[in-house]
Amino acid sequence: MAAVPMVMGVMTKNLKVSLVLGVTVLAVIGALLAFNRSSDSGGDAGNAKPASSSVLVRPDSHRLSTAKDGKVTLVEFLDLECEACGAAFPFVEQLRAKYEGRVTFVIRYFPIPSHRNAQLAAQAVEAAAAQGKLEAMYKKMYENQKSWGDQQVSHEKTFRGFARQLGLDMPRFEKDWKSKATVARVDKDRKDGIALGVQGTPTFFLNGKQLQPTSEAQFTDAIEAELAK
Repeated sequence: MAAVPMVMGVMTKNLKVSLVLGVTVLAVIGALLAFNRSSDSGGDAGNAKPASSSVLVRPDSHRLSTAKDGKVTLVEFLDLECEACGAAFPFVEQLRAKYEGRVTFVIRYFPIPSHRNAQLAAQAVEAAAAQGKLEAMYKKMYENQKSWGDQQVSHEKTFRGFARQLGLDMPRFEKDWKSKATVARVDKDRKDGIALGVQGTPTFFLNGKQLQPTSEAQFTDAIEAELAK
């Protein structure tokens, strides 16, 4: 690795910016890599064995965007506390804007047990979904992830704050947030992920096949290939 230029023992402002941008780009690319990829899979979703459609997308699975023709569906198994998922979030939002009306985007919960607040965060999103605010809470979690993620203290107060900011009915939110039905709903997504071979987050499936890109370009190319069929 090349030596980093310093001025009086302090990095220049431009260098700091460049390093931050470089790390961010690498983080996004790394976030798009599936944990159980094979060495020759590249970004092609066409050679992977299709996942069971009935398990991959269930009738109650959450759709952030829906394609009119239903031709292409991208499913993401995510952990709201996962830094890689947080790094991938802006890119996924770019894809949603680019393919609005052409690609269906589905999210499935896959909280990692070692993440202190991941389960409660997923339940908070699910409780918000009961009031029609799933997308708003999903975005709130990622946009503020640095304030609550990767910490070994409870952030229940933080999540309640998000709910209030979104104008949710708080008594209903509190009731739904930790209800057996909400816990079961999140757990069902995770169990489906395990059944499909998901080992880490984020893991993407494009039209039923695990997408294993090594770059943003490969990710986009895979979607374009499916749209062209």
